[in-house]
Amino acid sequence: MEIIMNKVIVAGSINMDIVAITKKHPQIGETVFGTDLKYFPGGKGANQAVSSSKLGGKTTMVGMVGSDGFGKELIKFLEDQGMKNQIGISSKNPTGTALITVSTETSNNTIVVVPGANFRLTEKEIEKTEISKGDILVSQFEIPTDTIQAFFKKGKKSGTINILNPAPAKKVSKDLLQLVDILILNETELEVLSEKKVDANDEASISNAVHKIKSGEQSIIVTLGERGAVGFIKDTIVKIEGKKVKAIDTTGAGDCFVGAIAAKLSKNASLTDAIEFANVAASICVTRQGAGPSMPTLKEVISIYQPV
Repeated sequence: MEIIMNKVIVAGSINMDIVAITKKHPQIGETVFGTDLKYFPGGKGANQAVSSSKLGGKTTMVGMVGSDGFGKELIKFLEDQGMKNQIGISSKNPTGTALITVSTETSNNTIVVVPGANFRLTEKEIEKTEISKGDILVSQFEIPTDTIQAFFKKGKKSGTINILNPAPAKKVSKDLLQLVDILILNETELEVLSEKKVDANDEASISNAVHKIKSGEQSIIVTLGERGAVGFIKDTIVKIEGKKVKAIDTTGAGDCFVGAIAAKLSKNASLTDAIEFANVAASICVTRQGAGPSMPTLKEVISIYQPV
């Protein structure tokens, strides 16, 4: 039986990630030596779009880059990922950049994002975007909030499923939250949105924080790193255990998870199946360096993910 596919449309950031590899993260005022310096295509929007596309989603990337060398390189990279691109070029701002430090001791990272051209992505670009009933719309907080709201409003008029990844963490207005069907966030972002203390090892604290912000039929998925994820779907709680792997770089794991959810939903999978699928995809992602290039293929995920 042929699977009917809807489009995945990601409106979000496109960055060049400049990654410094070091044994440990420096403390304030401390200088440490790095062991390597690498450049990777990144940006939460681009990462999520690449993840969706490589996992079989019919994906469109909507974003902005600068008219510089990084911008040209990123456009070429995204063109090579098998997706449709609607990427504007700003002559007023440089391409977005993320300065990332990855510790070889812990595999954890610290990130400073300089948005650049990403904040030139306006409602005018959204007006050009073709959106149809059943499409999966995805966005994050590395582009202007007004643009995200216009994107989701346009989607609601067409009958889309709207996914928001509220990262980097900041408060979400009620007007925007009402346009969101699925909220995907980690414990830090949940703490910021709910204004409640969240302990990733304490189910009650997670549940209390979720119910502080959850409204109506909205679903909320909390990612817990190596501990897996928990989904609050209508009145049901779905717990997915993390996969045990040797993590090298966790930079793109959350974005991989979001893109995988979108790709799976575009094929009319249930949200529970999508969470299980995304959990496997993210576990593969963390075993590689970089964000955009670390996203696994559909073949790699289905070799591990065997739905009942």
